[in-house]
Amino acid sequence: MGEPTTNSDQLHRRGLLFILSSPSGAGKTTLSHKLLAADEEIKLSVSATTRPPRPGEVDGVDYQFVSDADFDRMVEEDDFYEWAHVFDHRYGTPKGAIREGLKEGQDYLFDIDWQGTQQLKQKDDQDVVTVFVLPPSLDELRSRLEGRGQDSAEVIDGRMERARAEISHWAEYKYVVINDDIEECFGKVREILHAERMLRKRQTGMIPFVRELMG
Repeated sequence: MGEPTTNSDQLHRRGLLFILSSPSGAGKTTLSHKLLAADEEIKLSVSATTRPPRPGEVDGVDYQFVSDADFDRMVEEDDFYEWAHVFDHRYGTPKGAIREGLKEGQDYLFDIDWQGTQQLKQKDDQDVVTVFVLPPSLDELRSRLEGRGQDSAEVIDGRMERARAEISHWAEYKYVVINDDIEECFGKVREILHAERMLRKRQTGMIPFVRELMG
């Protein structure tokens, strides 16, 4: 039998939808930025939101900032994988070119909450990988929120109340990591992503490779 000519490191695979969720301040945004900087095979799924930009945020990069009327139109046209109300504003994941990208092996990173995760799983469960990031303690979580210097004590109290509600959904996720040390936590997230990419069901190029192997 002849040797297969396909390079196993370059076998075609189906992309995945990699979800990072956590209560505000637990680290999902930092982890997302680190993952995007370190891994060229994954890109951010940019959510649409009706909230105003925060200092330093760029339209089309951090979020698609849209009006309430535009958001209503997108809902009516079924242009979202998922959408939800968060802190008096709405957030949604536009379908756009994501479905085509998955076929080509493109991975997408989602920074969304448990409600969005549930909706996304209902619409495309086979491609979804869910990771929930926990803080080491609620005291540490409050300290991180206060350290931002962006919110009043009243707003932080509201975020802490919501954090408790969000944490109650931890068991709905496939993976759960504790962000006590950001570098250690990041290493675990990368291990999860690598392992999920190697799942047999995503290795769509494996069938022709094995056929050639068996010759």
